[in-house]
Amino acid sequence: MSLFTELTGSLNAVRPGRTKMRNYDLALVLAVSTLLLLGALMVYSASIGLADGPRYASYGKYYFVIRHGAFLAIGLVGAAVCYTIPTRVWQRCAIPLFAFAMFLLAAVLVPGIGREVNGAHRWIPLGPLNFQPSELMKLAALLYAADYTVRKQEHMQNFARGFLPMAFALCAVGMLLLLEPDLGAFMVIVAIAIGIIFIGGINGAYFSALLGMMLTTFFVLIWISPWRRARLFAYLDPWNDANAYGSAYQLSHSLIALGRGEWFGVGLGASVEKLHYLPEAHTDFLMAVVGEELGFVGVFAVVTLFAIVVSRGFEIGRQAIAMERTFSGLVANGVAMWFGVQAFINMGVCLGLLPTKGLTLPLMSYGGSGIVMNLCALAVLLRVDYENRVLMRGGRV
Repeated sequence: MSLFTELTGSLNAVRPGRTKMRNYDLALVLAVSTLLLLGALMVYSASIGLADGPRYASYGKYYFVIRHGAFLAIGLVGAAVCYTIPTRVWQRCAIPLFAFAMFLLAAVLVPGIGREVNGAHRWIPLGPLNFQPSELMKLAALLYAADYTVRKQEHMQNFARGFLPMAFALCAVGMLLLLEPDLGAFMVIVAIAIGIIFIGGINGAYFSALLGMMLTTFFVLIWISPWRRARLFAYLDPWNDANAYGSAYQLSHSLIALGRGEWFGVGLGASVEKLHYLPEAHTDFLMAVVGEELGFVGVFAVVTLFAIVVSRGFEIGRQAIAMERTFSGLVANGVAMWFGVQAFINMGVCLGLLPTKGLTLPLMSYGGSGIVMNLCALAVLLRVDYENRVLMRGGRV
C-alpha cells in the first residue's frame, strides 16, 4: 500500500509539471496586444483633430478610429483563420500565393482596376475598402523565400540553380513595385527575402553580390528620381529654409514634435503638431505623435515592445530549426525580420535617422491592408510556435 502511495504521489508530482507549458508564447502575445491597443489609442488621438480642417471636414471626428477598429476586427478574423492552417499547408501554398500576389501587383497598374492616389497606383478598390497588394506580397515573398530555401537546400552554393532564380524573382517583384511606385515596400520585401536565404545557407559570395546589386539599385533609383533625390538632400539638412518648407516639411515637424515631448510628453491628446502641422500624423508619422504626447518614455516603451516581438520571433525560429523544421523556422525568422526592418525604417524616418519614406509603423499606424497582413503574419508565427510546443510534448503536427 505504501509503494502504491509512493507511485501515485510521484505521478501526481510530475503531471502538473507536464501541463504547465502554454500553447502560445505569452510574452509575444502580450507585446502584440499592447502595441495594438496603444496604436488604436494613438490613431484616435492623432486623427481626432483632422475633421476641423477642410480636407476631412465631412469625415467626422471618429472616422479614422472607427475604420481602424474595423480593420483590426478584419485582421483578427483573418489571423484566426491563418492560425488554424498547419505550416505544411503554408509550404504547399507558397508558390501559388506568390504568383497570385504578383498578379495583383500587375493588376493595380491596369487602368480601371488600380486606384491612383497622389500619382501612385498601389490600391485595388473593394467597395468601401481599398486593398494594397504590396502588403500581401510581403507575406507571399516571405513564404516563397522560405520554401525556395528548403527546396534548393542542396543547390544554395550553386550560382545557376541556387542564386539566379531568387534574384530573378526579386527583380520581377521590384519592377512591379517600382512602377507603382512603392520603394518602401520593395526595401522591406528584399530585406525579408535576403535575410531568409542568408539564414538558409546561401553561398557568401553570392549573398554579397545580391546584396550589393540591390543596394546599387536603390541608390541608382534615388539618384535618377528628382523627388527622391530632393528627399535625400532634405534629410541631410532639414532645417534649411528651402527644405523645411519643402521636401523636409514632414521631417522638420516630426522633430519638433519629438522635441516638445521631452522626457514624459505633453500629455495624451495634447499634441500640437497633429493639428494640421504634421501631415499624415496618424499613418507614417504616428511615432512623432507618440513622442510628443508620451515623451521619451513612450517612445522607449514602443521600441521595447517591438524588440520583444522581434526577439521572440527569432527564438521561435531557432527552436523550429533545432527540431529540423527548416521551413517553419525560416518563416518565423522572416516574420521577425519583417517587423524589425519595417519598424526600424518607420522610427528612423520619424527620428531623422533615415530619409523620409512612406512606410507605416506595424501594428500601430492607421491603415487597412497593412494592419490586416501584420496580424495574419503574426498568426503564422504563433502557429509555428504552437507546433513547436506540440512536438516538445511528444505530439504530432
